[in-house]
Amino acid sequence: MHSPSIVPSARGGTVRLPKPIDRLAGRLTNRLIRATPWQVIRVPIRKPIVSFTFDDVPDSALHAGATILEAHRVRGTFYISGGLAGRVEPDRTLIDAAGCKELITRGHEIGCHTFGHQDLRHVDRSFLAADLARNQRYLNAIDPRSRRRNFAYPYNSGCLGKRPMLAYSYRTCRAGGEAINRGPTDPTFLRAVEIRQPEAHVSGLVSWVDALVADPGWLIFFTHDISPTPTPYGCTPAAFERLVAHAIERGCCVLTVDAALDRFGFKEDAR
Repeated sequence: MHSPSIVPSARGGTVRLPKPIDRLAGRLTNRLIRATPWQVIRVPIRKPIVSFTFDDVPDSALHAGATILEAHRVRGTFYISGGLAGRVEPDRTLIDAAGCKELITRGHEIGCHTFGHQDLRHVDRSFLAADLARNQRYLNAIDPRSRRRNFAYPYNSGCLGKRPMLAYSYRTCRAGGEAINRGPTDPTFLRAVEIRQPEAHVSGLVSWVDALVADPGWLIFFTHDISPTPTPYGCTPAAFERLVAHAIERGCCVLTVDAALDRFGFKEDAR
């Protein structure tokens, strides 16, 4: 999904930025966030660990993606925006509360992707606080839990001024960045590698797994739909199956984000 190019104006309305300028501003913000870690955890480099994650969660991610993972006896992390629940779009349908409940029943993890799925750079703190609280209520009604969930940035777009709020509310926050997490790592801006069309791109992702095996760390993949006719932000079941199978064949430990943190011994702070 493309990043929005509408930002608040000084007069209370909105201003439409040219998309290239907005994308450039987003990339610069993300670079600054990575250059100034808010927190640091240490990702062990003894064994290669892989997590497969899904954003927005189209129904094909449930019916095909989760099923492929389960066939290999592993599970994934699904980042949910409650405001998208059940939405029917021209090229995909998003899962509803029943779909989220099915994921939990089948042993997968659900995390937060905000409620309204808006770029964090383009909303104020009070709006974001209300939005996150709304999504928390939505997720807790499906999957009550006492400890913090994990979070994924809509559009993989971070915001320096809102990082303290996210760090307090979530165990980790996942962005993009096309890199493996190794050694000292900022949990408020985890790096991840995208699985998307075209097919040749997905086929090339096995090299990321090979690089992880050669130099262990934590490789997080993310995608959207898993469909025979995927959107540009998803892939086919065959391609996803190949990537999951390759990770397991190479001896990687495939874990949800929550399970990986537990494996690392990442402790919860008192909240």
